[in-house]
Amino acid sequence: MLSIKKSIVLVIFVFLNLSVFAQLYTPKYSNEFLAIGIGARAFGMSNVQVAAVNDVTSAYWNPAGLQRLTTKYDVGLMHAEYFAGIAKYDYVGFATRLDSQSVIAASIIRFGIDDIPDTRYLFDGDGNANGQINYNNIKFFSASDYAFLVSYARKSNIIKGLNFGVNLKIINRTVGSFATAWGFGFDIGAQYKAGKWNLGLVARDVTGTFNAWSYNTALLKEVYAQTNNELPKNSIEVTLPRLIPGVARNFKITKKIGLLAASDLIITFDGKRNTVIKTNVFSIDPALGIELDYLKIVFLRFGMGNVQSIKTFDGNSKTSVQPNFGLGVKISKFTIDYALTDLGDFSESLYSNVFSLKFSFDKIK
Repeated sequence: MLSIKKSIVLVIFVFLNLSVFAQLYTPKYSNEFLAIGIGARAFGMSNVQVAAVNDVTSAYWNPAGLQRLTTKYDVGLMHAEYFAGIAKYDYVGFATRLDSQSVIAASIIRFGIDDIPDTRYLFDGDGNANGQINYNNIKFFSASDYAFLVSYARKSNIIKGLNFGVNLKIINRTVGSFATAWGFGFDIGAQYKAGKWNLGLVARDVTGTFNAWSYNTALLKEVYAQTNNELPKNSIEVTLPRLIPGVARNFKITKKIGLLAASDLIITFDGKRNTVIKTNVFSIDPALGIELDYLKIVFLRFGMGNVQSIKTFDGNSKTSVQPNFGLGVKISKFTIDYALTDLGDFSESLYSNVFSLKFSFDKIK
């Protein structure tokens, strides 16, 4: 027991020291599209999933949760839109049980804006305003972010009730033919079940997720010269680790009605953020999620998170809390989930409607 405590202290010490060093050389926000989340069930519960997740979406929230699959195969789909449909956010995931001890999964996440007009050659001739406008010269490109996740979860043979998992993340970000980045990183997670209690812990980007950016300066040179901007240089961008402990508990209200209550603490190590608890080294953002179910067929969800202190125009401060709401229904092998939420403040409207679909089955006919 003493050695375990020493190991935990050592891990925390390394986390803190690496984060202090990394803050000097990394941007505060990186790969933010991976902070949005996936699945309408999670959005309805304010993304509180670390200890509660138990399906294909575990590959994103906590890979250890994959071990709690109740069927051999699990498929998840989600589509959401932003800015009146200009930006698209999509997810597809597949998980399969290898045996009673282990599960593997593969997931793809995309956030992108398509059909962006390239008007550099809008005018005929030498490209200046003295030429004729030719709309046929307009070409279109996409700015998109992709994440490819390969996940593995396994049951512990030593500690009863303990599951652990790991993610390998491959990142690809492109802005047409102007710029592209490739990156990689790892997530590790664990879940421990003790009676009606579930404990969870996930370390995202545990080694730091590295993106290597390269720019096609030949395409950008003329535009940057006309706008008196410096050409970008090839660079490496690092996403700093974040640690998320969570706890969840199941309650039986009646024979037909159940309740799941869960809470997560999102701990970031990139300096002071606008959260409830903040220091110059780390910040902590708490979130709470509740799920009511009727015979595990109909689900009603609530969540509270994203607690921030906001300064008003009169110089005072007020505390802002983001509420979330969700519904779900399970029909045979299909589960349809809906959430009314604010997807990471990417939309001009206060709330977005999100739908996701899950298909769980044991045989492929």
